[in-house]
Amino acid sequence: MSDINCIKHLRNNKGLSISEIQRTMGINWRTAKKYADEDQLPKQKSFKKKGMMYEEKWGVIVSDWLFEDLKLRKKLRRTKKQIFEELKKMGFQGSYRTVCYFISEWMNTHQEEKDKGYERLEHPPGEAQVDFGVMEAVQDGEIVDIHALVMTFPHSNAGFAVPLPAENQECFLHGLNILFKQVGGVPKRIRIDNLTPAVKKKRTKNEEAQLTDEFVQFQNYYGFDVQVCNPRSGHEKGNVENKVGYIRYNFFTSAPIMDSYEGLTDQLFHKLEADRNRIHYAKNVRIEDLWQEERDYLLALPEKPYPVFKEHLVKVNKYNEVKVDQTLVHVPKGGNYSQLQMILTWDQLKIVSPNGEILLDDYRPYMKKRKALPWLSIIKTWIHKPRVVEYSRYNKYLPGRIKEFLLVDNLIIRRKRLEALASLLVSHDMKKINEEFYELIAQDKLPSDNNPYEVDWSKYDSLTPREEAVN
Repeated sequence: MSDINCIKHLRNNKGLSISEIQRTMGINWRTAKKYADEDQLPKQKSFKKKGMMYEEKWGVIVSDWLFEDLKLRKKLRRTKKQIFEELKKMGFQGSYRTVCYFISEWMNTHQEEKDKGYERLEHPPGEAQVDFGVMEAVQDGEIVDIHALVMTFPHSNAGFAVPLPAENQECFLHGLNILFKQVGGVPKRIRIDNLTPAVKKKRTKNEEAQLTDEFVQFQNYYGFDVQVCNPRSGHEKGNVENKVGYIRYNFFTSAPIMDSYEGLTDQLFHKLEADRNRIHYAKNVRIEDLWQEERDYLLALPEKPYPVFKEHLVKVNKYNEVKVDQTLVHVPKGGNYSQLQMILTWDQLKIVSPNGEILLDDYRPYMKKRKALPWLSIIKTWIHKPRVVEYSRYNKYLPGRIKEFLLVDNLIIRRKRLEALASLLVSHDMKKINEEFYELIAQDKLPSDNNPYEVDWSKYDSLTPREEAVN
């Protein structure tokens, strides 16, 4: 470009002739004429492919074959080697590699593939997305797996969640009942993935997803539409996927203490309600303000919630047991009847005889499923660093008496008590130690030194609410 600018300068500003420019620059006369008097406008370059596959008939033939094969199942299509052999029979003189290069390039430019990018979806007000997320809480000093059913409204980014013990149909429908009540209405449309409680046959290229009869009946009662995502397409409900992660990392990083599922439901509701006071990530408006506007688009709630239960006819085995949730449950006097009626709700089961007698009324087995906290490992860590006990994330999970017993100011006494507690945890669990606390002190298995930091346990228990006295 510097040479071209020099030629232009000599011609336009210095007034030199083409011949003078030729001699000065030492270039061809036609080159000097071209750049001195002609406009140099940019032009799009066209690249013409060369080679026998493009300049002769062979490329057209192979393209036609590939178009034909696209309509066939993959295993019926010609391989590259078969195409090469057929071309050779027609007089093709090129190599196998030449054919492979052409086919690869053709496949990249002509094959009807799905767009690897995602289409930005529209989210009208009143449309919701629903999904489960597994988290952890602590109940009675033990870990409980929480299956949080999360509902979000992408238009406003408002979120709601209800903790449940499982992801079966009874829990799913019960959870939706609670979410509708929290929301104060029913979404016009709910987008879900292929949840087993709702979808009995996944969506395919040729058929829409088939919903379970129970979910269709539930849907008809509330009047909302359902949109089922494609298999393995989490991006189609990305708002609720993100909200599940948001809830996990903001409210369940340290497992919350729960007294019941209803209590934890209230905790989550108030936390998410307060969370709506932040600014929407894209609209620069408070989420709460957007949500109040979106609520006008919801469907009205029916007068009564949909009754969620499931009935089965069952038979007990020779041990008077019936399988519920992959667990054998003993049914008193169950062997006296050929058939029994089992009624399941989200949290309870009831076994009824043909005469109407209730033989069993209890919580479902998964309601009692717990995982023990690794107390022995935690206590051993505290022994080396007794000062950390009052600041530890596990401090709030300690039973009441044990917590008061350990939190003495004297670190030497604290370490001594931690060592005694660690030795007991080899043969006892933490709950049992708390229940038998006085007996263990009397047996000197838990050191109770007379010192100014000692706890008066009779006063401690008198101050503790009656129902929490054994915590």
